[in-house]
Amino acid sequence: MNEKRKGEAYGWHFIRADYPYTHRMFRVRQDTVRWPDGRVRPFTYIETKPVVVIVPVTPAGEVVLIRQFRYPLDAWFWELPAGGSHDFDGDDLLELARRELREEIGGTAERWVSLGTCYLGLGLMPQRLHLYLAEGVRLGKQHTEVGEIIEVHPLPFERALAMARSGEIASGPIACALFRAEPHLRVSFPR
Repeated sequence: MNEKRKGEAYGWHFIRADYPYTHRMFRVRQDTVRWPDGRVRPFTYIETKPVVVIVPVTPAGEVVLIRQFRYPLDAWFWELPAGGSHDFDGDDLLELARRELREEIGGTAERWVSLGTCYLGLGLMPQRLHLYLAEGVRLGKQHTEVGEIIEVHPLPFERALAMARSGEIASGPIACALFRAEPHLRVSFPR
């Protein structure tokens, strides 16, 4: 069975898939492929389960950003609440978004709006991110996981957007989520 049928029109011919490494959060997939130049060789990438990213907005119109320490880069980053479905048993990703909002900022929301999807690392790690706007967010006590070091920072949404535009927010998916939320925020909180 050919899993990659669309690629055949462009000279990619899938032969088989192997999984040399599996972890609870991802697995390394190595496809044997006839490339467009006719040679047979591997194409290796990382498969992951979907992720949710939440843009929390308080009744006052503040976007709740987090600053999180990221061990792989040994640095702090501006982010939004987010989480992977690798440890989630349900099918409803909105329920996962609710859980992540509670865990990372102690938040509950009055309304939820889907902002669509985006992808991370199209060539190496094509991870699908489901983006949500959480409106009317009330903050409470965080319930972070082991290893999560998170500071909560409610900021005016114009400041959050400026941080995404300037590069102060270094994560592409986080910036994408903020830009997708911008039209909703401009309607709800006009200048």
